[in-house]
Amino acid sequence: MVKILIRWLLLAAALLLVAHLYSGVSVTSFTSAMIAALVLGLLNALLRPLLVLLTLPVTVLTLGLFLFVINALMFYFAASLLSGLAVASFGAALIGSLIYSLCGMVIDAALERLFKS
Repeated sequence: MVKILIRWLLLAAALLLVAHLYSGVSVTSFTSAMIAALVLGLLNALLRPLLVLLTLPVTVLTLGLFLFVINALMFYFAASLLSGLAVASFGAALIGSLIYSLCGMVIDAALERLFKS
């Protein structure tokens, strides 16, 4: 449970980092970032698998590159649902989701080393 809470807080901080590094994404506060990280996590857990399954032929045809578009759609959809997260365009959502995904990979690797069981 502690690992999940720490991951959530770090992903919220990563969302603030994305907003700081890239001007196409803006987050109003840390509380907004926490809510956005929660919504992104829920969207990625519930909606993303369905989209991946439905777009499997396109994903195979593009050798997996279409998954970047699906990630951007999740990012853009989360921004449209929340008032504290704003994304300028779909291109901004694509770049923001790439940076956010890279941060997420680093966070996951760090937490695996920290919470070895």
